[in-house]
Amino acid sequence: MQNSDKYAFETRAVHAGQEKVDKTGARAVPIYQNVSYVFEDAKDAVDQFLLKKPGYIYTRLGNPTTNIFEERIASLEGGVAALAFSSGMAAITALMHALCHAGEHIVTSTNIYGGTYNLFAHTLPDMGVTTTFIDQSKGAEEFEKAIKENTKCVYVESVGNPNADLIDLDAVAKIAHKHKIPLVVDNTFATPYLLRPIEHGADIVIHSATKFISGNGTALGGVVVDGGKFNWEDSGKFPWLSEPNESYHGMNFYKDVGAAALAVYLRAVILRDTGGTLSPMHAFLYLLGLETLALRVERHTANALKIVEFLNNSDKIKSVAHPSLTKHKDHELYKEYFKNGGVSIFTFEINGTKEDAMKFIDKLQIFSNLANVADAKSLVIHPASTTHGQMTDEELAAAGISPTTIRLSVGIENVNDLIEDLRQALE
Repeated sequence: MQNSDKYAFETRAVHAGQEKVDKTGARAVPIYQNVSYVFEDAKDAVDQFLLKKPGYIYTRLGNPTTNIFEERIASLEGGVAALAFSSGMAAITALMHALCHAGEHIVTSTNIYGGTYNLFAHTLPDMGVTTTFIDQSKGAEEFEKAIKENTKCVYVESVGNPNADLIDLDAVAKIAHKHKIPLVVDNTFATPYLLRPIEHGADIVIHSATKFISGNGTALGGVVVDGGKFNWEDSGKFPWLSEPNESYHGMNFYKDVGAAALAVYLRAVILRDTGGTLSPMHAFLYLLGLETLALRVERHTANALKIVEFLNNSDKIKSVAHPSLTKHKDHELYKEYFKNGGVSIFTFEINGTKEDAMKFIDKLQIFSNLANVADAKSLVIHPASTTHGQMTDEELAAAGISPTTIRLSVGIENVNDLIEDLRQALE
């Protein structure tokens, strides 16, 4: 990102949607800790319930504080609209409800977060939605081989969890669009500061706002960004979006709403019926987080690259899975998509056994052993027994996770202190 882009990013992060709640020039957004809202009159209530008029009905459907957060995320990602949820997994689950019905199919990679893997491999099949997992390291064409007539989306992570695997978004987007289905990209680990997937053909972007957007490990949340470019009518695979919808007396979301059809459908139908709503207080905390996102991600990145160098030069380390390394399989993709560096969450393998890996983690003093990432604090965990612990040995191997794999989430502390902590634990 060039300097001019950087300043534009920071301005958007602070100001998008501000005019809706404040005319004084102050930057603070009020916390609307409301459940429901008074209508102007009886007709106003009717019009809002029928989606004929925008407004606030009930916080399960929308809230002024949350709406400002949604507008800022949409602006940062270059989308037309966004919708916040109570967690990242709630956002993914709601989106799958919006895209897939019983008897339909998803294509994704083995290189995804363990919680998402479990949703696709075990929970969604109970609802009649199946998933094909491919090995993305074999190339984008693997996605095309897995697409079926009933496939409703291709789902990928811009930076894989936990091994920082990268993907050729432009190539996968072309494949998805060839088959008239949307490309969904979880951009949690990259953040819109380092990478904007919509600019590379993504149709929908997902974030666990719990991570970099929050930056402090205090508030759960997720968000779906609608890129606004997918033609739901031309696809012919999503009649609930492109044909009269009985839930709203024959409303046609694509024709009546336009570019933000998916976002409105998610709010008016999926969020209405499933209720995974983000707390207004959490939205406020995320707004504070966005104001320092650019500054924090720069520091995360700088620290991570120095730690990668340290680990890569240690004789106690078997391998380091970071795409900045020239020997890494995704190094060319790293140079293409992360021109200013990036990726502060990655794994490495120590020389030894699973017990040695556990002992190393226990000896760390600054890195906290907990199941979160992208915090201002540096974090560590053993994926095979925790975040990906529900996977079989075969599934773990396919995801590139071994008994000696350790995941680091590099924080913004003094990097010399972090390296010294790693050194003393290794010794």
